[in-house]
Amino acid sequence: MSREVQKFVQEAGYQPLEDRCIIVKYAPANLSEQFAAFFNSEFYVLQMCEHEIVLLPFNTTWGNLRKDVSLVLPYGDIQSVELEDAMLNTLVTIRTGSDVIRLTTQQAELSDLRSSGIYASIYAGYFKNWHKENLDDTLKALKALGNG
Repeated sequence: MSREVQKFVQEAGYQPLEDRCIIVKYAPANLSEQFAAFFNSEFYVLQMCEHEIVLLPFNTTWGNLRKDVSLVLPYGDIQSVELEDAMLNTLVTIRTGSDVIRLTTQQAELSDLRSSGIYASIYAGYFKNWHKENLDDTLKALKALGNG
């Protein structure tokens, strides 16, 4: 995991779980939004913590990680998590009692060539794609939430 991600999460008052962070975007709801989302560069780090999921946004202008937590989702609020392959991405649908949060994450196989690999490598401090390394185990841990 990127030390910078871990540091920002700890400074915000959360306890990050080692190797449980990936890069995500909010998923488009329909084909029109999907077209617009292709040009959207709003990426986030999804970090699983001891008691919650947090999203940290990247600065869309400079590409650096912002010291900001844009979403906190306590595990106790999660009713289910569904995963669905959608071409080169995986859709992550998180259902709570009152909301449905749809995220998309770039699959590991091509992430070295896509935005997730670029962002992950930058924040590792060297060429190491922690998104790719963490993806399978993070998705498996997410899928287990709310299903117990």
